[in-house]
Amino acid sequence: MVRAVLDYWCGTRSGRKMPRRVDFDPMDLPRHLPGLMLIDVEGARPDGVGIYRYRVVGGYEVDNRGYNPTGRLVEDGYFAESLESALADYEAVRLSGRPFYTPLTFLDENGRQIREDSLLLPVSEDDETVAQILVYSERRRRT
Repeated sequence: MVRAVLDYWCGTRSGRKMPRRVDFDPMDLPRHLPGLMLIDVEGARPDGVGIYRYRVVGGYEVDNRGYNPTGRLVEDGYFAESLESALADYEAVRLSGRPFYTPLTFLDENGRQIREDSLLLPVSEDDETVAQILVYSERRRRT
């Protein structure tokens, strides 16, 4: 399913490096909706690190956190090993304008090991500046 999201994103670019927001419709990926998020890039802090805010958060991601982070900054609602790790992934996309794949392994609330695959995809209105990041996450296995 991760590959299907990447293929869809690639198909929406229409020869551009990155699609525009208007080029894709999350409803085209109904099976993926619970794992989709759309993150706004709101410029950069004085230290140069991007400012990221949750615009849309799918139900699976809401369940992972135990609350809906829509409207919050990523630093207030991230789901990763650390804030630094989460920001590093978003920065990789913002600075390169290229897709970024990251596997994540963690323990759930019951102590079971979870593997999650996440795909971060840039969205740009001018094909240069990343304005949003489309994120898709999928749990791969429990042990």
